[in-house]
Amino acid sequence: MRKVIGIGETVLDIIFRNEQPISAVPGGSTFNAMISLGRAGINTTFISETGNDRVGRRIINFLEENHVNSSHVNVYPESKSPLSLAFLNDQNDAEYLFYKDHPKDRLDFSYPEVNEDDIVVFGSYYALNPVIRPQVLGFLQYAHQRGAILYYDVNFRAAHQHEVMKLTANFLENLELADVVRGSHEDFDVLFHTTDASTVYRTQISFYCKKFICTYGSEPIEVRGEDGFQKQYAVQPVEAVSTIGAGDNFNAGFVYGLMQYGISRSDMNGSLSENQWDALIASAQRFSMECCKSIDNSISVEFGNTLKI
Repeated sequence: MRKVIGIGETVLDIIFRNEQPISAVPGGSTFNAMISLGRAGINTTFISETGNDRVGRRIINFLEENHVNSSHVNVYPESKSPLSLAFLNDQNDAEYLFYKDHPKDRLDFSYPEVNEDDIVVFGSYYALNPVIRPQVLGFLQYAHQRGAILYYDVNFRAAHQHEVMKLTANFLENLELADVVRGSHEDFDVLFHTTDASTVYRTQISFYCKKFICTYGSEPIEVRGEDGFQKQYAVQPVEAVSTIGAGDNFNAGFVYGLMQYGISRSDMNGSLSENQWDALIASAQRFSMECCKSIDNSISVEFGNTLKI
């Protein structure tokens, strides 16, 4: 049975509207995608760490409640779990503040079993952080050697712009290992000072990874692939309650599509057809739109119950 393994940070997202807290939801970029995939009936495992506190226990319970294997989440006795404050504006887009009180970053875990055609989701600063880089890179290389599909969400925040040069080597290693790379126009503006998908693909991505997705919020999605393939996909309008997790759930929907349509690592080593791209992007958009309909960071349990493969 194919499975999805995510590796990333855990946080508690405290969400504000009009300067007042309205919700507190366990989160983290890859975490949000794993919750949605667990709710959709996918065999899912998450690798991370958290603090030995009430928030950490809530995060682990939340994973288990949503059918995500949490046995590879390390709990550090002397650490407090990180917090994220998300302030929604009038368009329900979020501005973030992060609070992290780990004495030092580290990552200590045993590798979960990885088999051919399993899917690994990774990204954000977590996939670049020099302190835990040896452990993250070791696992990604192991998963690649075992025949997994690696999905890389760049998700690079402006807060780390001053570290771009220091992190470049790690970024290029991630691109080399990835079978699919997705990023937003904001990511590429921070990294490369351009938001043009064709320029980013030609000058930064295509040498390392041929399958590329660039999202632009409510503007059309740009896709690039082998043999000069390129296509633009309109984004369907949605009455958003919150856009927190929209990109994370785009990732979840794309990964769900890989499993739903039986797309294997050998398929990914070649060129996807236009029909396959259409189906995968439609699945990604469906998850993303569903997430935006609530204050939660993931698809609803009810929506997930309609998706069991």
